[in-house]
Amino acid sequence: MFGKILLNYMPGLKNLLAYDKSWLKHDVKAGLSVAAVALPVAIAYAELAGVGAIVGLYSCVLPMIAYALFGSSRQLIVGPDATTCAVIAAVVVPLSAGNSELHWQLTIVMTLMMGGWCLLASKFRLGALADLLSHPILTGLLNGVAVTIIVGQLGKVLGITLNEEQVIEKIIALPGRISDSHLLTLGISVLTLVILMVIKTFRSQWPAPLIAIVITTALVWGTSAQQYGIATIGGAAGFQSGLPVVHWGEFQLGLMRDLVIPALNLALVSFVSLMLTARSFAAKNGYEINADAEFRALGIANLMSGLSQGFAISGADSRTAVNDSTGGKSQLVSVVAALIIGIVVVFFTQPLQFIPVSALGVVLIYASWSLIDLRGLWSLKRRNKSAFRLAFFTFGCVLIIGVIQGIGLAVLLGLLQFLRTVFRPSEHLLGTDENGMIHSLGNTTNVKMIPGVLMYRFNSPLTYFNVAYFKRRVLNLVDGAALQPKWVVIDAVACFTYSDISVLATINELKRDLKGRQIKLILAGRKTELTRWFKESRPTMKDDDIILAPDLYLALRFIHSKESMSEGE
Repeated sequence: MFGKILLNYMPGLKNLLAYDKSWLKHDVKAGLSVAAVALPVAIAYAELAGVGAIVGLYSCVLPMIAYALFGSSRQLIVGPDATTCAVIAAVVVPLSAGNSELHWQLTIVMTLMMGGWCLLASKFRLGALADLLSHPILTGLLNGVAVTIIVGQLGKVLGITLNEEQVIEKIIALPGRISDSHLLTLGISVLTLVILMVIKTFRSQWPAPLIAIVITTALVWGTSAQQYGIATIGGAAGFQSGLPVVHWGEFQLGLMRDLVIPALNLALVSFVSLMLTARSFAAKNGYEINADAEFRALGIANLMSGLSQGFAISGADSRTAVNDSTGGKSQLVSVVAALIIGIVVVFFTQPLQFIPVSALGVVLIYASWSLIDLRGLWSLKRRNKSAFRLAFFTFGCVLIIGVIQGIGLAVLLGLLQFLRTVFRPSEHLLGTDENGMIHSLGNTTNVKMIPGVLMYRFNSPLTYFNVAYFKRRVLNLVDGAALQPKWVVIDAVACFTYSDISVLATINELKRDLKGRQIKLILAGRKTELTRWFKESRPTMKDDDIILAPDLYLALRFIHSKESMSEGE
């Protein structure tokens, strides 16, 4: 019994227990490929997050194993992500005020908080939050984050210092400082870019970032280029022998309150990003993703990252694509990749100190470039101007006011967009065609209103904050009709989704107001639920107090029979 419950919480372990041995060769090959890509990217993202290179590798090992056990995706690879690292830097840099030890501490605390938020969301089954950020908002957000990362790395690529904090200020200051570029640093950057482009053009299946980092690191180490002013991660971050450990003796607990809301924003954005990647590869490979299990897996993976002194992680789309393209079949790929990275962490940390900072900057720009989709952003203008404005506004906010504020605003915009749709939804008047089929008016000239009947559809669930608007719209349509109808038929399927006392009370008011105009109200659809809801709210209600019909067609038949009886009398 306990084992069954445990497997329900660990879908990844359940899949591994049912492992097909024929997959082993494919999974080992994919694991090697994923590790080859993950190693340089993790080091580069550590630089972006503002922590030591080794911390990027800490953020891979245990989180990848944790997701392999708790995740429901068979292809998804978790690890450092451009967006999460950019958010961490935006939050932690001002709080740490240049103290590298405090910066690392705050990064770990924020990661643990993010993991806690994800577990809490999973507990309350909030996996539906994956749909909170609409496609236009995500388009603007990812483009803004990508531009922010690229601009932030230009100083390292050119060997100059850009002290400005915001993206716009850095872009303005850049032209005046290009002449101060360090030529050898620029040469390393150009060499890295050439290697990346050549491999992409002629050997796209090779791990280009790893090869570029190995070549430039060997060049720096073999020529002692550090003495000529080329910055390396060893010199930049005070690289030390052995595995570095963060010290907590002087940590100020009061700083934690400044991380609570940013960690919540980070959890939401990371989860949405993870779900987009997981769902796309699950659809490609023919299986389903459990959103609540993914929230739990993301939370546990981030807790493991924090406990192993790493930083926040999410779904890594590039490494997931590598896994899928090399034939990975299960989460054993993550286990193999994690073990390889773990071996590097334990036995091969010393060579990392010779990695040139400029080469990492180019790798980051190369990785971030794939996030930019300005053409897709602009194409929204032709397809949907409202979506384009929303995407462009989010893009501008990220660039102008910063990543974390832009993300918070994006989440708020998503909520406001939803509320606007619910507050003031679309609506339709309905009629029938020559065959008696019900359609919306205005679609074709063959659909006409039934004389004496006003059929209305309100395209949103009725709730306490939009039912007054619903009532006004019905009365306005009745009063504005060329010929006053005798019957008002409401499509109840579209708008009555749950029992709300305010809604039922307002419907009674609408019925009273229509009765004063000699008009009868019919609610068509959900007859069983509506009958129960009205009797619960009005136990003394008479059988003929309100007219309920199973659907629109039976409502029209009821009206026809009543009209026939009236004519017969």
